[in-house]
Amino acid sequence: MIGFDLCWIGRALVFLLLIPRILGWGKEGHYAICKIAEGYLTEDTVTAVKALIPDHAEGDLAAVCSWPDDVRFHYRWSSPLHYVDTPDFRCNYTYCRDCHDSAEQKDRCVTGAIYNYTMQLMSGYNSNSEIKYNLTEALMFLSHFVGDVHQPLHAGFLGDEGGNTITVRWYRRKTNLHHVWDTMIIDSALKTFYNKDLATMIQAIQSNITNGWFSGISSWANCASDHTVCPDPYASESIDLACKFAYRNATPGSTLGDDYFFSRLPVVETRLAQSGVRLAATLNRIFASHASIAQE
Repeated sequence: MIGFDLCWIGRALVFLLLIPRILGWGKEGHYAICKIAEGYLTEDTVTAVKALIPDHAEGDLAAVCSWPDDVRFHYRWSSPLHYVDTPDFRCNYTYCRDCHDSAEQKDRCVTGAIYNYTMQLMSGYNSNSEIKYNLTEALMFLSHFVGDVHQPLHAGFLGDEGGNTITVRWYRRKTNLHHVWDTMIIDSALKTFYNKDLATMIQAIQSNITNGWFSGISSWANCASDHTVCPDPYASESIDLACKFAYRNATPGSTLGDDYFFSRLPVVETRLAQSGVRLAATLNRIFASHASIAQE
């Protein structure tokens, strides 16, 4: 659990309605992010990652990137770690003000979780560390949460729970705004442009990274002051994008169709690309010059 202060450095129906609150991108989105990241991992990082991920993943990080969603009801304490709420209509994020859970416990949000699991992985190399962490879970949580913080509505407004209480129609289907950004834009893109093939979509995004976005890759991957991980700018980007794209023209009861889909899809695909590049850069910094890790 998180133990540091970065300010200083129908029950069943209700239950079902709450499920989207802690999801991010859906399985397809998280798989795409980690598959993109795999293409930018160094040899040392690949060795470390393969040593940590469960055997059933067969060396594929993307295969376990949705694990934190799969265990969200077993690990109930992890629910607030998938997002960070920001003040309504402020369209900005600050760690000290925003990173806490509903009980006001500090550091319990997606950015706090990213800092925490990065620290856990790095401590795994310190033979003098008295605290032993589950490094496999730390890797899977970190990989997932780097994706979550890039979903614009995972830094959305507190008052509407990141768009979860904004009921809209996605074409003919009734849903909520958060779910549109988690899964429906990606699902519609797969059907419209990629022949329902996630691998083809991932290849298209990878091609854009190599060609269309190439000049921005280094800035995506860098952290200020040579920090190992820097999720705060990612959250700031997300709430800015939420205000400019997610919330705009998506009032309660509205129908979101082609205009919304075609103008928002580039935002979604860019965020998936940035997530993958930044996840790889973070893991490369964590595992730099370490051929093996200390495991219990």
